Amino acid sequence: MLHENADVARRDPYVKDTPTLIASDRVEGTRVFGADGRHIGHIERIILEKRGGKVAYAVLSFGGFLGVGEDHYPLPWEKLRYDEELDGYRVDLTKEEVQGAPRFTDESENWYRDNGRKVYDYYGISPYWI
Repeated sequence: MLHENADVARRDPYVKDTPTLIASDRVEGTRVFGADGRHIGHIERIILEKRGGKVAYAVLSFGGFLGVGEDHYPLPWEKLRYDEELDGYRVDLTKEEVQGAPRFTDESENWYRDNGRKVYDYYGISPYWI
C-alpha cells in the first residue's frame, strides 16, 4: 500500500499543499513585503543544501523591468514569515535595508561559498551549516 501511494505521488505534478508544507514551485514567485508593509519583490528561487536538504536561502528579486536588470538578494530562510493576510512572505526589514545586504553579482559557483557567511552575518542569523 505504501509503495503504491509513493508511485502515485511521483506521477502527480500537482501535489497539494498542506497546512504546514508547500511545493517549491508555489514558493517561487510569491511576493515579499517589508517591515513597513510595502511590497519589496518576489521569491525568485529557493536554494537547498545538497546533502542535508535544508533551505539555505530564498533568493529575493526586485528592480529592473520585465525581469531584465533585476537584483538578486539571498536571504536566510529564517528571515521570512508567511503572512496569510498578504498572501506572501514578510521580512523584518525595509527594502532599503535589504538593498544594503550582500547581493548575488555573478554566475560563479563560488559566490555562495565566498559570500555565505557575509549574508548570514548581515541578517544576524546563525548559518544553516552550523
